[in-house]
Amino acid sequence: MADKRDYYEVLGVDKNADEAAIKKAYRKLAMKYHPDVNKEEGAEDKFKEINEAYEVLSDSEKRKNYDQFGFAGVDPNFQAGGNPFGQGFDFSDLFGGSAQYSSGGFGGFEDIFGSMFGGSRSQTYRSTRPMQGEDRYMQMRVDFMDAVHGKTEKITVDVDTPCEHCHGTGAESKEDIKVCEKCKGTGTVYTRTQTPFGTVQQQTTCDACHGTGEQITEECHTCGGSGYKHERVTREIKIPQGIRSGQQIRLPGYGEKGLNGGPNGDLFIEILVSDHPTFRREGDDIYVTVPIGAADATLGASLEVPTVNGAVDLKIPAGTQPGQKFRLKGKGVTSRSGTGDEYVEIKVEIPRKISEKERELYEQLRGQMAAKPESAFEKFKNHFK
Repeated sequence: MADKRDYYEVLGVDKNADEAAIKKAYRKLAMKYHPDVNKEEGAEDKFKEINEAYEVLSDSEKRKNYDQFGFAGVDPNFQAGGNPFGQGFDFSDLFGGSAQYSSGGFGGFEDIFGSMFGGSRSQTYRSTRPMQGEDRYMQMRVDFMDAVHGKTEKITVDVDTPCEHCHGTGAESKEDIKVCEKCKGTGTVYTRTQTPFGTVQQQTTCDACHGTGEQITEECHTCGGSGYKHERVTREIKIPQGIRSGQQIRLPGYGEKGLNGGPNGDLFIEILVSDHPTFRREGDDIYVTVPIGAADATLGASLEVPTVNGAVDLKIPAGTQPGQKFRLKGKGVTSRSGTGDEYVEIKVEIPRKISEKERELYEQLRGQMAAKPESAFEKFKNHFK
C-alpha cells in the first residue's frame, strides 16, 4: 500500500468534496484514460487507479473508513482480521481495565462510546435486493463528415454479463440459497464486552454472509459462484446523422455489473467531432469561405461552391464586397432538429505578382478611375474636412 496514491489526489478533488463533485471528476478522468480511447502507455493502469479511487470515495461507508484509517480502512485483509489495529486490540489504557475490542468491521469507536454513555445506534442492514450497476463513460472521436451524414461504427468493450445459468445469484439453483444461520438473515452480528463502565455491545457485518443475509450451499457450476461472466465484446453502434460534439450515445447494459443479480448499468459514449479543413459548423448551419479575384468581385461571376452534400452553383453579383455573405438555404446539416443552411463568405484576393500585360491593364483602369469626379479615397478624405 506504500505505492498507492491518495484517492482524493487520484481524482483531483478536495477531501471535503461532495458526491456530485467526486462523480464529475471520475467521469472526466474515466473518459480521458479509458483503454478503448487512450492508447498511450500507462493509460490502462491509470484507468484502474481511477476506478479504484472512485469505488471507495463514492461509497459513504468506505469513504468514512478511508478517511479514518487510510488504505487500511478499505483493505479486506485488515477487515478480515477484525479491525485496523489487529484482532483483540487492548483498550486498557482507556478504561483502566482489560476491555477487549473485537469487530468484523469499522465504526467501533462510535458503538463503544454510544453504549457507554447511554446512546444507541440504529441497526443497519446491507440491502439484498437486486441493484443496478453504475454507469460507465467513454469518448469517441468521429470524422466531421461522418458526424454530418451518420455512420455505423464498431467498438470493443469489457462487460460483465449475468450468468445465464444462475441469473446472477451465484447459486446452482434457488434451493441452494439459504438464510444465513449465523445472523439469521439480518446481515449483522453483535458482540458484547464487559468494561468498568458496563457492557459494550458492538454491531458488525456478518463475516459468514458478508452482510447479504444469505449463504450459498452449492455454487453455480458455470460461473463458479461469481454470478457473472466477464467478456470482451465487439458491437456496432449507430452514429446518428447530424450528431454534435458533446452529445452522447447510450448503450444499455454495458456499464458496471449490478449487485445481487441486478441489471448492469449503461455505457455512455461522448462524441468528439473532428474539425474540417473547409467547413465550420454552428448548430446545424455550415460556414465556408470562398476566395475570388478582384475582377470576379467587380464584374460578377458564377461559382461552383462546396457544401456538405456536394458542390452547387452560386451566382456572385457584380460589385460584391470582401466579407459579403450569401445564404444557401437547406444546404446545411440535417439533424433531429431540422436542416440548417450554408453561409458562403466571399474573400477577395489581390494578386501579389502580376504580368507586364496585367500591369498595363491595371494602369489603364486606374487612369479611368482617377478621371471620375470623386474617387473612393477622395470620399473618405472628405469625411474629415
